[in-house]
Amino acid sequence: MFGYITINQAELKFREYDWYHSFYCGLCRQLKKEYGLQGQMTLTYDMTFLVILLTGLYEPETPVRTARCALHPVRSHEERTNEFTAYTAAMNVLLAYYQCLDDWKDDKNVPKYLMSAALKNAFLRVSKEYPQKAETIRVCLEEISKCEQERDPDVDRASGYFGRLTAEIFAFKEDRWEKDLRGMGFFLGKFIYLMDAYEDLEKDEKSGSYNPFLLRLNKAWTEGPVDRAFFDKDCEETLNMMMAECCRAFERLPVVTGAPVIRNILYSGIWSRFEMVKIKRNQAEKKAQEKSARGHNEKSTR
Repeated sequence: MFGYITINQAELKFREYDWYHSFYCGLCRQLKKEYGLQGQMTLTYDMTFLVILLTGLYEPETPVRTARCALHPVRSHEERTNEFTAYTAAMNVLLAYYQCLDDWKDDKNVPKYLMSAALKNAFLRVSKEYPQKAETIRVCLEEISKCEQERDPDVDRASGYFGRLTAEIFAFKEDRWEKDLRGMGFFLGKFIYLMDAYEDLEKDEKSGSYNPFLLRLNKAWTEGPVDRAFFDKDCEETLNMMMAECCRAFERLPVVTGAPVIRNILYSGIWSRFEMVKIKRNQAEKKAQEKSARGHNEKSTR
């Protein structure tokens, strides 16, 4: 469930985008430095968001270096790193390891199984360094697995466990900002889980995989015809409520540095996938209607 916490690049100034990307590049280098190439392969924009958030809140010393890499061998670029880069790299490894195991369990994805094996030593190292974080993540994922086994249609239950997981990662330490960081993480985690379920409706319907939105839709069908437009609107309102609470928690934090970039992500960027899903779904429905109409016309002319 990665790839949802992204920027809306078209709405950012060039210097804001370059600043954002310097943290992404810094996280990339940190993953390679600490966990090798396999660690670097787990890089996500999601954790870049967390680096920027914690940097803006705690304002640590953040040196800037100019470098080249395999992806940018000719043109040099800026890299920003600080103590939160190391922390988010570690959390990224924990999540990536469990994600690979989950993909193997659900789809028998051999490359993901091999990736989990490659990450095993890094996972054990991070678990030892951050035992509370690792244990909370493990417990929450086990509870989500129970929801899947029980086929629970309650959208709040499974998404709530993923919210708890994300809240634990956002809460870097116990201090005056912990409550609001946890609040941000909790509702953002719920949004990510439910957005993933909304995006995968058709795929999960074909495979029979657990999806609380799909179960809710199927339950509604047993009670009578379902207005799909109303169902989609209901899903959108649920997602809106999650992000509204997440944004409220963020606005209580005294973040100045990077605040425009963070707001770009929370108020715009994070909805990019949702809009893409809506467009793709509408196009598929339009094609199905056109195909049905052609079939009806062919029968009429016979």
